[in-house]
Amino acid sequence: MTFHLKPILVSALLFMSCNTGKLTVIGSIDSHLEEASAAQLISNSDLVWTIEDAGNKNNVYGLDLKGDIIRDIDVSNIKNQDWEDLTSDSMGSLYIGDFGNNSRKRKNFFIYKIENLANVDDKTEALTISFTLPKSVKSEDFESFFLWKDNFYIFSKENKKTMLLKVPNQVGEHVATYVTEYELKGKDTRVTSADISPDGKTVVLLNHDRIWTLTKFKTDNFFEGVVTKIDLKHDSQKEGICFKDNTTVYITDEDSGKEDNHIYSLKL
Repeated sequence: MTFHLKPILVSALLFMSCNTGKLTVIGSIDSHLEEASAAQLISNSDLVWTIEDAGNKNNVYGLDLKGDIIRDIDVSNIKNQDWEDLTSDSMGSLYIGDFGNNSRKRKNFFIYKIENLANVDDKTEALTISFTLPKSVKSEDFESFFLWKDNFYIFSKENKKTMLLKVPNQVGEHVATYVTEYELKGKDTRVTSADISPDGKTVVLLNHDRIWTLTKFKTDNFFEGVVTKIDLKHDSQKEGICFKDNTTVYITDEDSGKEDNHIYSLKL
């Protein structure tokens, strides 16, 4: 006897059989977004916001937890040179980190601010915060940042270490402040996304197969606190992380061609 399973049931069985280690799959990202490069929540919205990186549209996308595109907003006055991460403030503004630098030759970096995003229709303009590096700092690739106490904290994507820079949340031109450099132990330790918990007590740094948590810090040299590695038991091109609450994070990955890209949750 031959049984014919309906497509929905087949999808459900595949979904359940996927080995995702410590991560819980909560959604499969719309296939139109092959390079979901960030994940961020904002005030007055129940969507997970994302972007695509270099070579893609200058749009921000709001996903529901199933991964469907609910909002698609064109940011008309800026260019996607290499968008890499997102952060937000308590007023509902979204910030785009345009600081990807694969060639290590870039000299000018940008953070774009979209105010009151939840009430934007399908097109908007952004304010620009630009920065350069201190003269003593070598140009690196940057893919992760967050906002804390009215400053952006930006992490370089280097193997074996990461550099931390600080830029004020003020529209205009700035020279970044060097904070510190920290050696991350393990293979392929490049940081692809970062966030800080709503209570400001926990920083998370994302890698393809692990997370580092930074806790018990007393200054903005977050690495002077306790650094803990969490092995996710799952390896994919993870590019986005954000806090759902003080102890739970959402994670997104890009479509590697081997499997679909997903939204995951993890209890820290």
